[in-house]
Amino acid sequence: MIEVRGLSRWFGSTCAVRNLSLAVPAGSVLGFIGPNGAGKTTTMRILATLDEPDLGDALVDGFSVVDDADRVRSRIGYVPDAYGAYANVSCVEYLDFFARSYGLVGRPRMDAVNRVIEFTRMGHMLHKPMNGLSKGMKQRLCLGRALIHDPKVLILDEPAAGLDPRARIELKEMIGQLAAAGKSLLISSHILTELAEMCDRLAIIERGELLAEGPVEQILRGQAFAHQEPAEVSRVTLQVTLLGEAGPACEWLRSARQLEAGVIAEQILELMVADEPAEHAQLLRELVQAGFAVTRFTTKSRTLEEAFLKVTRGNVQ
Repeated sequence: MIEVRGLSRWFGSTCAVRNLSLAVPAGSVLGFIGPNGAGKTTTMRILATLDEPDLGDALVDGFSVVDDADRVRSRIGYVPDAYGAYANVSCVEYLDFFARSYGLVGRPRMDAVNRVIEFTRMGHMLHKPMNGLSKGMKQRLCLGRALIHDPKVLILDEPAAGLDPRARIELKEMIGQLAAAGKSLLISSHILTELAEMCDRLAIIERGELLAEGPVEQILRGQAFAHQEPAEVSRVTLQVTLLGEAGPACEWLRSARQLEAGVIAEQILELMVADEPAEHAQLLRELVQAGFAVTRFTTKSRTLEEAFLKVTRGNVQ
């Protein structure tokens, strides 16, 4: 549904986006991650037809953002990171205005407004002035505005910024419902933990360049680098919990298997092994046969924050 092909954008001597290529399949949620100034918002503005690339192109539902901007606009809903609140305009008037702007009239317009109100659960706020809403309710209303014409693609720039915990949970639920309905979503955020929970794919950029892209699990394991893959990405950390003290098992692993192992708690040890399920199964079997009472044996997942720090270099432009 979204295909970015060799996208580049300069602002004077600064290259905000450099030869960027990525794709978002139908029904997929792609998290767009990068430090400030990495080129995320520039890329999103180009996809929303608010800016044009200097090189390359981007397609939304098969239509070019450069050559078929009108068709693209009818297929996307865009929620920017900052938007104004109109004084003396109620929530229902705001939604009705944008429904009219998309050419909806009569019963289809009323149905679209009611559909959005039901989805965003704003029925109790319909006649409240927009500029009197909380941050969370404004964000929900802006999402409703982006959905009013039932677009196939949603582009959300920092949708969870400034939201309280309940509002973030509700936003995550709505994003899941939209993806389940077949919509494609591109979401940027600095709240990495929640982004990993909302998305099934991630793309990490820095200084306008794509550093890693792929399914969330591959990013966390370090297996989705855009360029050359580091040698250590094929290794994972196993965490083993025992019924007794972990020290003897740790010594056994070091001597009998020559593995990197260390005790992290009285009954818990960690070790580095190859990322091979068959190897993990064999290791568990040998631990049990050696007389160690294993109560828990699991792969320790790298957090998205750790993956982000591993991939990026901290460069700014």
